[in-house]
Amino acid sequence: MPSFLRVGALSGCLCLPFHPLCSIALAADTDPLQRGRYLVQVAGCNDCHTAGYILAPDKVPESTWLTGDQLGWSGPWGTTYASNLRLAMQAYDEEQWLAIARQANFRPPMPSHTLRIMDEADLRGIYRYIRHLGAAGNRAPDYVPPGGTPRGPVVVFPSPPAP
Repeated sequence: MPSFLRVGALSGCLCLPFHPLCSIALAADTDPLQRGRYLVQVAGCNDCHTAGYILAPDKVPESTWLTGDQLGWSGPWGTTYASNLRLAMQAYDEEQWLAIARQANFRPPMPSHTLRIMDEADLRGIYRYIRHLGAAGNRAPDYVPPGGTPRGPVVVFPSPPAP
């Protein structure tokens, strides 16, 4: 077999395993629900808003995604808990969600700036995906002000050094 045919056949074989990946990427670009699902994963939403996800992302069923967590995040701001987005999002229509995201100023460790700089199509995709999942789970524990005693496990952030 001439070498150019062997190379052509080989390159054709190498492309086959990547075809499903291309389909997933294309679906995420054209389907708002798939785009929202993709963004929830790559933006790290599940890391905090899904119990156990950060330790075993491939083992947490999608049916439990974004239902909040009992793990507290404690620092100079007090103690915050990752909210149950599937319950919270039920209270907003899409336009209200866009306004909330554009003005986001949540307590740490929520990266509010990430929501503020996302483009509108991405924010709409996230909203539609979370709403598509439907309401599930329970509310996260309430915020505990500085000096209060959180219940359950917490991740403790050090205070920033004094100037």
